[in-house]
Amino acid sequence: MITGDGAYIKKLNRSLILRKIIEKKSISRADLSKITGLNKATISVQVADLLKENLILETPQEQSFVGRRPIMLSINENAGYFLGIDLDYQKVQFLITNLNGQPVHYKTVTFHTDDYNETASILTTHIRQYMEQYADCQYGLISATIGVHGTVRNDESIQFVPAYQWQEKQLKDDLEKELSLHISIYNNANLSAYAERVYNYHQSNHLLSIMLSSGIGVGYMVNGQLQTGYHGFAGEMGHMIIQQDGELCNCGNRGCWEMYSSEKSLFKRLTTNLQVETLSYQTLKTFIQEGNPIVTSLIEQYMVDLSTGLNNLINLYNPETLVLTNEVLAMYPNAIEKIENNLTSTVSHYGTLELSSFGSKSCAIGGCALGIQHFLEIPEIALTLQKEFPKSTIEQDQSLLIV
Repeated sequence: MITGDGAYIKKLNRSLILRKIIEKKSISRADLSKITGLNKATISVQVADLLKENLILETPQEQSFVGRRPIMLSINENAGYFLGIDLDYQKVQFLITNLNGQPVHYKTVTFHTDDYNETASILTTHIRQYMEQYADCQYGLISATIGVHGTVRNDESIQFVPAYQWQEKQLKDDLEKELSLHISIYNNANLSAYAERVYNYHQSNHLLSIMLSSGIGVGYMVNGQLQTGYHGFAGEMGHMIIQQDGELCNCGNRGCWEMYSSEKSLFKRLTTNLQVETLSYQTLKTFIQEGNPIVTSLIEQYMVDLSTGLNNLINLYNPETLVLTNEVLAMYPNAIEKIENNLTSTVSHYGTLELSSFGSKSCAIGGCALGIQHFLEIPEIALTLQKEFPKSTIEQDQSLLIV
């Protein structure tokens, strides 16, 4: 039994009511009372406060029969906005969602620097632009959550980013000195795992999300909670060694999993063997559709190496749901089935192996969802993507070219 003073109980009731309004999308006061177990007086007081704060809206229910139409409650999705950022190597994805978790803007910015201060300046410039763009709504741009492809401590300080070779950086503090906005820093794979749980696998209590991008990161959730480890470094499975004396990794070891199964490593092998300088996703998709033997052979081997690491993860965690985030696997025929055929150990058990429907956007939308949860002060949240992501714009940041 939960006990506490009146203010604490009121906060718990508010949290419960908000959760149910989000889950149901539209619900009457009477139905809120039924599913929460709160009496009608409590519901009325809480709803009045939420309406006053402009966090929810009330509208008459549409119905064809004669009689009084019940007043329905829903989240005021335009009351505030959230920014999710995926800070990858020389590329940043910016995603904006409304208060209902629906994406309203998506942009990718590329740049050509490894310098920390220059990269932080790029982030500051774009975040400030979004703050100005959404300044006119009730709460404006409420927060920005950044996913970093490296080790992030539980206090949100960056310990190491292998691709940039950054060590001991205080990105949160540096950005907040320039911006009057709440900034959060997380490992990118943790945000991806959070996105999968919140949007796609609400009932999966043991979920592993494997990000296969410039490196490999793993986020895992137990009973709906992110598990980050003692320091915050849990999930750095890309640096699990799968080949003794293998290829040299940026982390200093040899034979790390991400040297064989990250998307970056695959593209490196593809461009070398195809004897081309660059390779786009669209060109690769064409090669796959045409059955190019070099491409087919390399991707098939890529999936074998990927399966080696997955087998280790399955034995470690016995997950209910494994979600792979990778653009190449999404375009390769029967990729999940082929990977599953490589997972043949009699002691390796898992529930289902899935391919993320979010693709490379999972980190950014996970950041937005976490921002919503923190803003509304609810212990967990279940969202549903009701529309497609906005069409991406891709631009090159020009600030570094200005002398």
